[in-house]
Amino acid sequence: MGLNKSASTFQLTGFPGMEKAHHWIFIPLLAAYNSILLGNGTLLFLIRNDHNLHEPMYYFLAMLAATDLGVTLTTMPTVLGVLWLDHREIGHGACFSQAYFIRTLSVMESGVLLAMAYEHFIAIRNPLRYTSILTNTQVMKIGVGVLTRAGLSIMPIVVRLHWFPYCRSHVLSHAFCLHQDVIKLACADITFNCLYPVVLLFAMVLLDFLIIFFSYILILKTVRGIGSGGERAKALNTCVSHICCILVFYVTVVCLTFIHRFGKHVPHVVHITMSYLHFLFPPFMNPFIYSIKTKQIQSGILHLFSLPHSRA
Repeated sequence: MGLNKSASTFQLTGFPGMEKAHHWIFIPLLAAYNSILLGNGTLLFLIRNDHNLHEPMYYFLAMLAATDLGVTLTTMPTVLGVLWLDHREIGHGACFSQAYFIRTLSVMESGVLLAMAYEHFIAIRNPLRYTSILTNTQVMKIGVGVLTRAGLSIMPIVVRLHWFPYCRSHVLSHAFCLHQDVIKLACADITFNCLYPVVLLFAMVLLDFLIIFFSYILILKTVRGIGSGGERAKALNTCVSHICCILVFYVTVVCLTFIHRFGKHVPHVVHITMSYLHFLFPPFMNPFIYSIKTKQIQSGILHLFSLPHSRA
């Protein structure tokens, strides 16, 4: 297989048939973009600067916020450029990099949610050994493991993108580069690139979900054995935010997967809308979920945004 001799750019697509409305669509997407940056940026700032939040639970929350920021910063600049400036052209290198980070960050988010489930499991099943098991070093190792697993698992399919010749239409179906869109334009044997993501979905993302599910079964069994109703409620309350984030992420993953695999006759605008929901909804909702359900985060936000005279 030789080096790619085809044209060196792809053409991104906004909302086909709705080009006249692109400037109007830009406004809510820009608002969502800014909200995501503000929400997740605030979480990272609080966890970094508030020593009361220097605990494993909040370190994992910081990983989730950083992952959500990464997803947004990877996808939204090209989306906003297409909608506002009609800047549709993107080079192969930039496109492949974007496709790589989109895939990597999705796998990473699944891994972070699994790590958070492990933290809740230890906190409820073995509270006396919590600090000795989840040391700062151990949390760092888990974080590096999640990042490494995601980064290396996606590498094989993205490396192959650089070697494929692209002799079909160079128009992509979204305003950002998705691996499944790019390979449709390749004039080569793409069997590996079609099968590998499916195997990856079942081997990692689905496995992560199953482990999370069974960990919560064990957590519920432990909580049922707690004598005090107040203590049971307190133990379960610590898990509510995490469960909400799990549902937000995995439901959008399942919906997007079904649309791409079985929605050949579904209008293309539905595919595009589901993609935006998958990439925007979890990063948008996660900061709100933790702000509403976590008192330490609430108090930190109130302190951060309170006026100077109100602190006196």
